[in-house]
Amino acid sequence: MANPVFNNSPVFQDPVQRRGQKSPASTVSYGTAGAQVADAATLDQMYAAPAATTRETGRLTYDDVIMKTAGLLAILVVTGAATWVLAPGLWIVGAIVGLVLGLVNAFKKNPSPPLIMLYAAAQGVFLGGISAMYESWYDGVVVQAVLATISVFAVSLVLFRSGKVRVTPKFTRGLLLAMGGYLVFSLVNVVLMLFGVGGGEYGPLRSGFLGVVVGLIAVGLAAASLIVDFDSIKRGVEAGVPAKLAWTAAFGLVVTLVWLYLELLRIFAILRGD
Repeated sequence: MANPVFNNSPVFQDPVQRRGQKSPASTVSYGTAGAQVADAATLDQMYAAPAATTRETGRLTYDDVIMKTAGLLAILVVTGAATWVLAPGLWIVGAIVGLVLGLVNAFKKNPSPPLIMLYAAAQGVFLGGISAMYESWYDGVVVQAVLATISVFAVSLVLFRSGKVRVTPKFTRGLLLAMGGYLVFSLVNVVLMLFGVGGGEYGPLRSGFLGVVVGLIAVGLAAASLIVDFDSIKRGVEAGVPAKLAWTAAFGLVVTLVWLYLELLRIFAILRGD
């Protein structure tokens, strides 16, 4: 989606709008001394002209990522609100469909916009239903979780932009190891819960004080994942990758935001429950 501010600038102007304009090179002639002076001026203009922008060359831009991420979040919010009002019980269907589509999109080499939008819709059904359920238990908990999610996202972006947190190979390896450990921990908790070992509404390892501690660790991992996402997008833009990969970037950000929101929702529910 074109921004009119950039559209009105020659630097960011759509190449289609430039068609039919007289090329500077077409004014070059070699007849008289006066013409030679004009040719030199034309060459100076050509050298001073800005290089082709990423938008003109079909390359990834930050605007592409922002717009597609906003679009996916809009789909998620609309479907979530509809599910909250009309059929909260469908959250389990949304969770299963969202999981399947998430895996499909994660392993596809080329992004599929329809599948990614369907993923956002499925996650909207899931989050809308489960949020309605939590809200019925603890009034105001959803607003708390949403505001906390926005805050963590903003802090992560500020830290990344400030350069205070740098994504190095060591940072990435540490994050992958920590997320692997968190995944194993979560699976153990699910198994214990299925076999009735221990207690707690969220399993023996995710309830009470321990549940809050684990949740805060998960929030930290999600925030670190956002910083890695930002760095990946930055490198993609600088490398001039195809614009279609904006869908991949937006998909990755939505996945992380959904995880972050769920962890914060669980933390506030535990605190409110106690």
